[in-house]
Amino acid sequence: MAVNTLNFNQLSTILNEIHTQATGKTELAPVNTSEFVSVANTTLQAGYDPVINAITQVIGRTIFSIRPYSRRFAGIRMDSQKWGAITRKINIADKPFENDERYNLTDGQSVDQYKVNKPNILQTNYYGANIWQKHITLFKDQLDSAFSGPDQFGEFVSLVMGNASDMFEQANENVARATIANFIIGKISANNGVVHLLTEYNADTGNEYTVQDIRKPENYKPFMQWAYARIASLASLMSERSQEFQINITGKEINRHTPANRLKVYTFAPERYGMEAMVLADTYHDNYLKDADTETVNFWQSIQTPDSITVAPVYLSPDGTLITDEETSQENVFGVMFDEEALGYTVMEEWTSPTPFNSAGGYTNIFWHWTTRFYNDFTEKGIVLLLN
Repeated sequence: MAVNTLNFNQLSTILNEIHTQATGKTELAPVNTSEFVSVANTTLQAGYDPVINAITQVIGRTIFSIRPYSRRFAGIRMDSQKWGAITRKINIADKPFENDERYNLTDGQSVDQYKVNKPNILQTNYYGANIWQKHITLFKDQLDSAFSGPDQFGEFVSLVMGNASDMFEQANENVARATIANFIIGKISANNGVVHLLTEYNADTGNEYTVQDIRKPENYKPFMQWAYARIASLASLMSERSQEFQINITGKEINRHTPANRLKVYTFAPERYGMEAMVLADTYHDNYLKDADTETVNFWQSIQTPDSITVAPVYLSPDGTLITDEETSQENVFGVMFDEEALGYTVMEEWTSPTPFNSAGGYTNIFWHWTTRFYNDFTEKGIVLLLN
């Protein structure tokens, strides 16, 4: 008789059978584990509660299964804001140096010290926001038959609220994931700051490896050592004040730099672990990226195809207009490096409020509301690393 019922099972026969095999008294023989291993399932062997119709009436011990979840990509959440429909970012472009007029003085003429030289300002703007809500119903009396007392009911309420919190954390994680995906494909579509690691490696070494070749044990370690050094050199280049690795608006080109403590490096998990195992395990050079905000990415968009991204991106063109591209797919995304101001999301309004108690129905609804904004700034430095 299976144990997944409310009946009591006599286990002595099977227990003796297991014991004799474990002690060597008898030889190995099949054991019907279905008779004593309890497997979680959705079939209910007792009556339902009258409201949710998913909780059995009180049986015995109750385990409230909830585990707090912390969002990934928390590093790209920016400060909250409340007022204003537009966020603006004020930038200033360098202007050329001038000749020193002290050495061009002429008798009978004066030097105009009041000539106007206005700063070359670039303002970028973020428009719009995204709104969403969630609500849950909490009952006063209808669940009494499902719990043994107020303490257990309180744990159930904590379970419900904990689940809501986990969902909010993952929701923020998922929109952050999409924000990163748009930045990556936008950079690729604009052909700006894209590094093809394997292509460069083949050029440096004279090989003609494919992605499949590079996965072979004899090729993987030297490639990962090279890749680690290349990423470190790129991070160093990003700290130089220049116009590299960014979209430059015509006539308002901004010289930017990203020091290590303002740099974020997100790496696809297999490649990150490969570098740690193949490179850092031999000689640990933590000074290369120790000040950067690094994160391991298990998947970029879909857990089913973890190294790939497929989006229809929007990105900035050099004339200052936005380009919405067709659906674009990219495999073998190794990683992305970007300035802390290159992308992010902010929660403009986040609030919770319960409804008045419904006396007729005996319940209260709790509502959560959010107004959020997710952004990419392609005028900031960013590099996409591809394994091709």
